[in-house]
Amino acid sequence: MVSALGMTTVLGGCGSTGSSDVTLRLVAADYGDSAADSSQKYWDSLVKEYESQHPGVKIDVSVYSWNDVDRKVKDMVDAGKAPDMAQIGAYADYAAAGKLYPASDLLSIRTQADFLSPLSEAGQWNHTQYGIPFAASTRVLFYNKTLFAKAGLTPPTTWDELAADAKALKDKGVKYPVALPLGPEEAQAETMQWLLSGSSGSDGGNGYTDDIGTYTIDSAQNVQTFTWLKDDLVGKGLTGPVAPGRLNRATAFAAFADGQVGMVDGHPTLIQQAQKKGVQFGMVPMPGRTGVARASMGVADWMMAFKQGGHRDRIGDFLDFVYSEKNVLGFSREYGLLPVTASASNAMSASDSASDKALHPFLDQLPTSELYPVGKTSWASVSAAVKQNIGQAVAPGGDPAGVLTRLQATAAAADSNSKN
Repeated sequence: MVSALGMTTVLGGCGSTGSSDVTLRLVAADYGDSAADSSQKYWDSLVKEYESQHPGVKIDVSVYSWNDVDRKVKDMVDAGKAPDMAQIGAYADYAAAGKLYPASDLLSIRTQADFLSPLSEAGQWNHTQYGIPFAASTRVLFYNKTLFAKAGLTPPTTWDELAADAKALKDKGVKYPVALPLGPEEAQAETMQWLLSGSSGSDGGNGYTDDIGTYTIDSAQNVQTFTWLKDDLVGKGLTGPVAPGRLNRATAFAAFADGQVGMVDGHPTLIQQAQKKGVQFGMVPMPGRTGVARASMGVADWMMAFKQGGHRDRIGDFLDFVYSEKNVLGFSREYGLLPVTASASNAMSASDSASDKALHPFLDQLPTSELYPVGKTSWASVSAAVKQNIGQAVAPGGDPAGVLTRLQATAAAADSNSKN
């Protein structure tokens, strides 16, 4: 199980409760990868400060790994014991079932206005925001500076340049000139980034959906994108020894950290992974068909508040505290993720610290990023279908148009059967 941000974790734990006038229950995901940096420590510190200022309120935080947290919340809701708040990977099903407070019923106007607009828009179900963004990420193109220098290359800004660089890297014996992880682990992410990279935004190539939220997976421009990938990268042997449909994101990232990959589309967690192995790397915006891509893929994990227990005003006050600039920055810096608010983003952009500066290339992409259609209750099944089938579009003898047409039919059927 992974978060929308592609982070995997294995930890779990629970916070403590105490007697008080009101106890709010929060179930949260763990972004740490060891006991030393468990999210429980982040929440314990934040809650301690909040409770010291609000003696009539206790916040009971339970932190679970991404393997367990979505199921834990579902079990609680199904048992009629929904938590007051949940910080997990998806909100749309709960919104569609009428179980969540709208963000406008909870948050101050100042807090609502501070969220970056692509994230606020992605948090909407049926034109009302229920999903409150909690953590965000975007994608950029990582390239191996050492391999590029040996081949006399500069980082690409267009697809033609990317293909030419990949050919030069292949000629130098690089194992994966450009990694194309379309395996089932996270193929929906790699797919969306390429769809956005192939789009001018004017003829239906807007990722998975058009501007009004209708699935357009088999648009002419999307078909052209996968035809180019099949013919100009995969067909010319520029994507490495593992078929893209069997290459998972984690494997591609590990190979990049081992110095075996020339270029790969990556998110912030690859920074530390590559640094640990001593790889000299650079980061540039994802190349597009004729220039830098129109938009980067953005992803987010979500906070939501359940109606069942009441306490709307108490929940809203606590969430206003959670989304203060100081606390948003604290979480983002602890886990190498992007702030979801404009105030914290501006502070990080202005920072000269090495850790903040490493995130600047991703931060630059966030205001114009486009997210998965997470406000559609059909997205989970569509995403699963993409993960399982998109690799066939670039396989030898594959038919990009046919694969995308079948995925479009799956999406249209899932959409008509959903409540959205």
